[in-house]
Amino acid sequence: MFMARKGFEVHLYESRSDITKIEKGDSRSINLTLAYRGIQALRVLGLDEEVMKQAIPFYGRMIHPQGKPNYVIPYGTKGEAINSIDRRKLNEMLLTVAENQPNVTLHFEHKLTRIDFDQMELTFSNPQSSEGVTVKHDFIFGCDGSYSTVRRQVMRVSRLNYQQEYIDHGYKELTMPATETGEYAMKPNYLHIWAKEEFMMIAFPNLDHSFTVTLYMPYAIYNQINTHEEILSFFQDNFADAVTKIGEKQLVKDFLQNPIGNFMSVKCTPHHLEGKCLLLGDAAHAMVPFYGQGMNCGFEDCLVFSELMDQFGGDCSKAAQEYSLKRVQDAHAICDLSMANYIEMRSHVNQRSFLFMKKMENLLNIWMPHTFMSLHSMVSFTRIPYKQTILWNVWQQRVITRGMKILGISTLVIIALSLYKHCPHFFSMPFYSI
Repeated sequence: MFMARKGFEVHLYESRSDITKIEKGDSRSINLTLAYRGIQALRVLGLDEEVMKQAIPFYGRMIHPQGKPNYVIPYGTKGEAINSIDRRKLNEMLLTVAENQPNVTLHFEHKLTRIDFDQMELTFSNPQSSEGVTVKHDFIFGCDGSYSTVRRQVMRVSRLNYQQEYIDHGYKELTMPATETGEYAMKPNYLHIWAKEEFMMIAFPNLDHSFTVTLYMPYAIYNQINTHEEILSFFQDNFADAVTKIGEKQLVKDFLQNPIGNFMSVKCTPHHLEGKCLLLGDAAHAMVPFYGQGMNCGFEDCLVFSELMDQFGGDCSKAAQEYSLKRVQDAHAICDLSMANYIEMRSHVNQRSFLFMKKMENLLNIWMPHTFMSLHSMVSFTRIPYKQTILWNVWQQRVITRGMKILGISTLVIIALSLYKHCPHFFSMPFYSI
């Protein structure tokens, strides 16, 4: 849509059928997280208000410790929120808007099989053509996901560096229905987390007052849970307060029927081929979902390229080359941050030291809002480049650590002076070592 609004004729090729014309099936339903970077891209297109009507904001993490009261870790100090939105609903909205653009043509059930970059010809398989479909275009965007065919074709003719990593954890989706009176079973404006060190469960609110519940866990543990009794025993031991809200029958049904999804991280360099093809989104930087930045980063990719197109007077080749130089390090940074945040979510949120540091960060942000900002806030509520957020956070943590040391030393000095003033005999007492 960015390119269409700049006057280019755009053809979008999709291997699947048009989801706006088929019934909802068993496709992935894991909710998407929409934050500042993604909203800014939608705002430039004038779509932010319409999309946000379908989103549910949540203002922090609601932690569910076993046998203890729940507590909240707010995302920011000024009521900042990230938003949960249904994957299919968002896709349908964006496809409908694209379809209504006069210079955008949508081609469904076109599966890419080969690209001739010398001739700029793309060949697709299509149910209506036994011989396939071959087309020519001036510039190619590869936005075809983690298992990108465009990326594979680029690798065939260039020295593109590629790194792929699976983690030994998978996800399984469950459903927490609305209550009998049609209300939410839990407070809706939070990301609910059951953190268990090695694994975790989270819940996103939906507009129909249900929650999409997702269990993230090592495959080795999944393999130990097979029977009705084992499922209920596992959940009672680890997520007791969720069992009654989901319902035992629904829980067992979802656990046995729903598949285990995989997590893969992808990095590649560069993101372009000779200024005539550009990889965007998961095709260039697939990431695990634990920072909620996959879609936001992909939307921001489009916005960054659009800004560079304006800078280079609409020259796609120059914009693509500059984009790759500018964006690769940020893409790698958010992939690393997403991987690291899984440990924070499943483990650190239960630790007093982590909660103390969060309070310190929020306090410093209130005192010095233009100097101190938590890493999560920089990533989720600004457009500071991802790589820069890491560097800035390292500096902030050093300052906080040094400040704590100075505070500790100062406290000891004050105690010593007080003792010297009020109990001078204390310093004349002999000290013994054993």
